[in-house]
Order: sequence, then structure tokens, then C-alpha cells
Amino acid sequence: MADLGPTVRAALVQTTWTGDKESMIKAHEEYARQAAAQGAKVICFQELFYGPYFCQVQDSQYYSYAESIPGPTTERFQALAAELGMVMVLPMYEQEQPGVLYNTAAVVDADGTYLGKYRKTHIPQVKGFWEKFYFRPGNLGYPTFDTAVGRIGVYICYDRHFPEGWRALGLAGATIVFNPSATHRGLSSYLWKLEQPASAVANEYFVGAINRVGVEPLGENDFYGTSYFVDPEGKFVGETGDPHQAELIVRDLDLGLLAEVRDRWAFYRDRRPDAYGPLVQP
Repeated sequence: MADLGPTVRAALVQTTWTGDKESMIKAHEEYARQAAAQGAKVICFQELFYGPYFCQVQDSQYYSYAESIPGPTTERFQALAAELGMVMVLPMYEQEQPGVLYNTAAVVDADGTYLGKYRKTHIPQVKGFWEKFYFRPGNLGYPTFDTAVGRIGVYICYDRHFPEGWRALGLAGATIVFNPSATHRGLSSYLWKLEQPASAVANEYFVGAINRVGVEPLGENDFYGTSYFVDPEGKFVGETGDPHQAELIVRDLDLGLLAEVRDRWAFYRDRRPDAYGPLVQP
């Protein structure tokens, strides 16, 4: 496990759809530069960051947003990560091969090295979130990534409703888990400030929760922003993001708190995996 002592300055981006992929990428390059200028050493963008949240409709034209990972966008941000000395989590639409598509996040280290990717495991299919039309369920498990800021994990949007992946990331030694999302007021806002803090407490790590803002042309629902970092005591690190406006959120995460909390609550010691067999039965 990574050293749990230092403070890490970390950043999240919540923003609105610009209208096309290239301008969206450029906007995020600028956010990364602004974060670096504020001293941030790690940044995570929102779910499917360079596109609209097209899952509000079912239309095969949006398959065109998918690309290989690593691929052109990954490589573009690898160069930027190396320039800025910043770890980056890049949630994108992945094409493994034609017709095989995933909701994925690439992880790039501060020297520009591509470390790997996480594929969203749990895929919803409810009104306004028609994701099974676009994505296969992830098949890479729950990887963690050893980065310049320590060991991090990723859990994407709808995944957050399922405690098993949160725990798997903790067991693998994650100290910060990023949860990039695209979620609107009509369905899940009452859970937004409940689930991630509870998961941070149960698994004794920091969580960075990111959500879009604004109303996009494909739907009538308002993405409610309020992105935040939460510590392993369930406390927000600073204020949550604006519920309506684009915002770069930069916070200092005291990783020393992890050792303190883990000494106080021996959740990992007191687990009873021998008693959990029925939980994994279909």
C-alpha cells in the first residue's frame, strides 16, 4: 500500500456540454492547466467527459463517440499529464472492437505513463439512462493503480449503488476512489450526498464524486453538479460544487487521516468473508 502520510492536492471537474467533442476536450485541457496552476497533483473528469450524456436517448449515431483506449484522446492527455506532472483519470467511451463498447476510465500517471483502465461494471437501463443500448458490462474487475499520489481506484456512476465494488477497491489498497458520474435531479439526487460518504466511511478511504451540470439537448433533465471530495470520516472536504454552474474543485486531502481512522475502526480486521458466501450466489 502507498504511504498514508502526505497531503495530496486533488481536483474534480464538473462542466456543461460545449456542443462538440473537440471543444469539450480543449475545455478539459484548460481545466487541467488551471488545476495544475493551483498545485493539484491529480484530477478526474466527469463520466464520458468529451461527449454529451447521450444515454438519455437510444440512437446508434452516438456509437461514433467511442474510441480505443489507449488511443488518440488518451495519448493527448498523456502528453499533458507529463507536461503538468499530474495524475489524470479520463472517463471515456471505449471501443474494444466494432460492436464491443464499454463505459471506461483510463488512468494516466504524472509522468504520462498509461497505467490501465477500469470498465463500468453495473449498467443501468431505466428511463433517461438507457446504458445497456451503448455499453457492455465491464470485465476487468476492480483494478487499482499505483500513481504519483498513491494507490487510486475508479468506480463509475451507477456502480456507486453497489457496495461490493467499493469494498473490493478498499481491499486492494485504494486510498482515493474517484466516482465520475452523469446523474440528474429526477432520479437519484436524494442519494448523492448519502452513498459516497457512507462508502468512504465503510471502506476507510477518500472519495471524489463528480457530476455534470446543466440541461443537455438530448434530455430535459438537469444534471445537478454538487461534486465533492469526502474523507474517511464521511465529512466533505470543503464545500460541495455548485448545483448549476461549471466548476473546478481543488481540495487538499490529508492521507494521514486514513491511518488514524483505520486504527480507530478495524473494519478490515473484523470482516467475515467466511460468512458471506450467500452474497455471491445469483
